[in-house]
Amino acid sequence: MTASSGDGTPVLLVGVDFGLPHFDGDLEELGLLAQTAGMKPVARLTCKRKAPDAALFIGSGKADEIRTLAQMHGAAEVLFDQSLSPAQQRNLERHLELPVNDRTLLILEIFAQRARSHEGKLQVELARLQYLSTRLVRRWSHLERQTGGIGARGGPGEKQIELDRRMIGDAVKRTRERLVKVKRQRTTQRRQRERRDTFNISLVGYTNAGKSTLFNALVKARAYAADLLFATLDTTTRQLYLGDAGRSVSLSDTVGFIRDLPHGLVDAFQATLQEAIDADLLLHVVDASNPGFPEQMAQVQKVLNEIGAADIPQILVFNKLDSLQAEQRPPLLEDQYDVDGHVFPRLFVSARSGEGLDALRHTLSLRLLAAQKCMTPDAAIELPGAAP
Repeated sequence: MTASSGDGTPVLLVGVDFGLPHFDGDLEELGLLAQTAGMKPVARLTCKRKAPDAALFIGSGKADEIRTLAQMHGAAEVLFDQSLSPAQQRNLERHLELPVNDRTLLILEIFAQRARSHEGKLQVELARLQYLSTRLVRRWSHLERQTGGIGARGGPGEKQIELDRRMIGDAVKRTRERLVKVKRQRTTQRRQRERRDTFNISLVGYTNAGKSTLFNALVKARAYAADLLFATLDTTTRQLYLGDAGRSVSLSDTVGFIRDLPHGLVDAFQATLQEAIDADLLLHVVDASNPGFPEQMAQVQKVLNEIGAADIPQILVFNKLDSLQAEQRPPLLEDQYDVDGHVFPRLFVSARSGEGLDALRHTLSLRLLAAQKCMTPDAAIELPGAAP
């Protein structure tokens, strides 16, 4: 058990190890998600199972242990690191006598708190509506059957839950229609950029890898950047002037990816992630100081596959070089790295200190000139002012 300081709802974190390679035994990421949402983890519990229990996900014995631990540490809520079915969530709440939420709802809540643009708010609202539509029975206490007909002796009417489900269905439809309009506007903006023959670069990567800090360092912008998960939700696009190439490119900062990203959010953020889909080049930003970076990279590649951006050329940017100990620093700041059989160029940088950024700009200039001359990105190009 570990505790954390600070204000917020005291929560108990629970993780179940089903033998999957990405299991977070320390529940570190779930704890960061909880803190980002304004909660305070006061205790953590992990256990192993071969398969989820159909009723309680963890079994009655472990549920009793969770209830005792929650009472001992004054937890007001229980958070699971995995997704729970509506029935499991309802049964756990009855057994524990505490509110129970899962990783999916936690991510949705964070997105709801941090979405700033009209588009971002619409996308979050759609994902939340889709999530809540499966949990009406658990969440709402007024779901008794209404009485139909005229007078006091009407026949059986429509269930309140059916009314609520229809209302949510109507809200989903309206939100989708509004998102279609926003997506159409984005398409118009992209066509305008295409007519200007703009080379589009998108920053992608695991949440908290330092994308926004790198974005600010490259384009001298003031996009919000913080040591938080999902500090940036809305795509920001600026012009980046590359002196070696003598022209500008369009650079976009996109939402960060995360393990087990709710499918509803992948769908809902399709318009935002469209910036990555339509990019000419992806800068895959990696937190080089995080020991789990290979798993984080795999999750990013998985989402890129899901949104149809896996075939776009990539450059790996291993960020936070300043956070590495002297013995951890790589012998070369530019090399190649294999990701599932695909070899990508890799650069080590520190967006905070600026180390390696000149080399990154030089590499981007090479890519831009190669695209202009219809050459392969690896072709030798003599840049103005470049060292021989």
